[in-house]
Amino acid sequence: MNEIVVTRHLLIEGRVQGVRYRASTVGQARRLGLRGWVRNLADGRVEALVQGPPEAVQALIAWAWQGPALAQVRQVHVGERDGAEVFDRFEQRVTA
Repeated sequence: MNEIVVTRHLLIEGRVQGVRYRASTVGQARRLGLRGWVRNLADGRVEALVQGPPEAVQALIAWAWQGPALAQVRQVHVGERDGAEVFDRFEQRVTA
């Protein structure tokens, strides 16, 4: 039986750099069994590409609105992706 997999692109705005947002996202994504990546952007936002079962992806999106304790999330933009690229784990990437 094939598992349904969705891919979502997230852009998170607010006080999300310098508060362990990326590291916390990696931990949360791995707990949920997701694949993909997260990175800081030079403009102060955090970007993530998340791939996995729809319920787990939605759980991470819900978590992204709060993030770690010191984060102050103002907005989470979510876009659909086609999933052409398949990831084998969730990782933190360098700032873009």
